[in-house]
Amino acid sequence: MWRAIGLMSGTSLDGVDAAWIETDGLTVGRLGKRLTLPYGSALRGALRNLLDRAGSLGENDPELRRVTAALTAEHAGAVAAIGEAADVIGMHGQTILHRPEEGRTWQIGNAAWLAAQTGLTVAYDFRSADVAAGGQGAPLAPVFHAALAQGLERPLAVLNVGGVANVTWIGLDGRLSAFDTGPGNGPLDDWVRRKTAYPFDRGGKLARAGRADEEVLARLLKHPYFGRPGPKSLDRLSFSAWIAGSGVEALGVPDGAATLAAFTARAAAGSPLPAPPRRWLVTGGGRHNQAIMAALREASGRSVEPVEAVGWDGDALEAQCFGFLAARVLAGLPLSFPETTGVGRPLRGGRVATPEGWSGLRRNQGTP
Repeated sequence: MWRAIGLMSGTSLDGVDAAWIETDGLTVGRLGKRLTLPYGSALRGALRNLLDRAGSLGENDPELRRVTAALTAEHAGAVAAIGEAADVIGMHGQTILHRPEEGRTWQIGNAAWLAAQTGLTVAYDFRSADVAAGGQGAPLAPVFHAALAQGLERPLAVLNVGGVANVTWIGLDGRLSAFDTGPGNGPLDDWVRRKTAYPFDRGGKLARAGRADEEVLARLLKHPYFGRPGPKSLDRLSFSAWIAGSGVEALGVPDGAATLAAFTARAAAGSPLPAPPRRWLVTGGGRHNQAIMAALREASGRSVEPVEAVGWDGDALEAQCFGFLAARVLAGLPLSFPETTGVGRPLRGGRVATPEGWSGLRRNQGTP
């Protein structure tokens, strides 16, 4: 068993999640402390600027380097705040670009500096090998979901609603299927930030005050992505232009929020799963949005519950996952599979940075 600290910074750009986990990469042992360090508004804005410009960014862009340093320092702070003895860190980094159809996926974060700062081995760059081999590079959580879900009734769907939404389907025989279902909180967050003084729709209060526009929804759900079979994956901004042309801008603020919440839910409920799940377990920030949860129950006709219903911690799950995947990297186990990312065969991935690897660099810089 390895003692791992997983670090996850999602496309919602709200902060870095950290969680301690004991695992051999096959089974889940003890689960320890977890926390979230919210990003300040300046870092959040800088990350969003990078995300918007990522397609034209060069790797030596001064702003990219500055923000990467600040982001990595936040990750180091999260490890220190966990304060638990560990053997390895699993650092996902911050995705600023994900275009697997172009063979590109880009997560920023300085793993070498993090290893030197913490004195721990760091597993990172979990997606690139899969994308280079023709896979979608996402989602990577299914193998972790399957390890957690031993003993639960199946077929089971685990839906993660972050900036983008993705699903893990676990069949009666343990078979896995996974893909991004469509938008998560991202479009709704963007709507709320543009139309109100708030950063997101806390609890779904704004969306619940409105009514989804069925004509706009119908147009949104005609996006070609929904006609494609899985495995498939999305960038945080994949639907931005489509949403802008859907007519949602003509709606009032609550109705627009309700429509975008319903868009997330109906896209997930209409996913091309191998068989209908007996229940949906929902993780990620979207599980707190009661408008999304209610719309998912209505659209799926199934039991829809937050993952806490089975004893999981939805605020820690993704960070725990990357601790689990770090152990798989060290063990030489595959991270992705034909059924989860579309890669041709089960594929190992990830890279490893060690504190000793920093010796050829300038330790006295003090910054990544």
